[in-house]
Amino acid sequence: MTDDRRATEGVLVVDKPVGPTSHDVVAMMRRTLGERRIGHTGTLDPAASGVLVLVIGRATRLVRFLAVDRKAYDAVVHLGVSTDTYDAQGEPLGEPHQGPLPSRAEVEAALASFVGTMLQRPPAFSAKKIGGERSYAVARRQVASGVQPEPPAAVAVSVHEIALVGYTDAAVSLRIACSDGFYVRSLAFDLGERLGTGAHLASLRRTRSGEFSLGDAHSLEALTSSREAARKAVTPLSGVLTGLPAITVTADGVRLIEHGRDVGPDACIEATERRPGRPGFVGGTGGSQPIRLLGPDGALLGIGSPTASGLLHPSVVLK
Repeated sequence: MTDDRRATEGVLVVDKPVGPTSHDVVAMMRRTLGERRIGHTGTLDPAASGVLVLVIGRATRLVRFLAVDRKAYDAVVHLGVSTDTYDAQGEPLGEPHQGPLPSRAEVEAALASFVGTMLQRPPAFSAKKIGGERSYAVARRQVASGVQPEPPAAVAVSVHEIALVGYTDAAVSLRIACSDGFYVRSLAFDLGERLGTGAHLASLRRTRSGEFSLGDAHSLEALTSSREAARKAVTPLSGVLTGLPAITVTADGVRLIEHGRDVGPDACIEATERRPGRPGFVGGTGGSQPIRLLGPDGALLGIGSPTASGLLHPSVVLK
């Protein structure tokens, strides 16, 4: 790999506009950067906007570490009618709600019941896979056959916080902090069921994904204006996953890591976290948190996992 291509490796945070799919954004940035290896850490629906984290080059190997953190959203849920897609793009399910809408206190009480860990069924029109096929493809066939789409099986998700920030007419404005895999569209549908009014997601904006927020994001228009503009916006590998503890290794440690071999304290220079009896080393049995493995020059070499024998195993190697 050329030095020019290595210079573009890392994370690129896009403020995705409403309209394009996440795959569309990936395709645009592949063309702009001239880099085939680009992925993302979590899909945003075409009707949603906000933080879309792209991984470039060797950073694609870090997706599982970047995608496990919290996500945050600003959402508007419209009470009164549910749709088959759980959002404003779908077809209404049944007749609109007749009669008075619930009070603010009733809405807040219903929202509180969703905080915590729960089983949630993703929307039928979603990218979840059913028997190796995307759920939305199955749902489209069901609709064409006159059958009501069936959502995928429920999965465990967590909601850390739901704040009701506004309630005007039928529009419920929310601020949500949740785990990866949580569908705000499903929350909207389930809220309508809980309140007995029906509901769908009217708008959605992701404000945070893991360690990256809107403050780190760049507009798609600016990023696609030139290759140089896009390159300047990339967070290099050395600036990724900085919330994890790190350990710097010697030249011998670099060679061990490159060959996928465990690293001991003799091959380490310093660490950001120290443990009693093992100065400067973060191995051992004190935990299972991933650890960034850094070279003497500060370059990210990979991600290590503590072993029971007190060593660090390079579970991901960035060669």
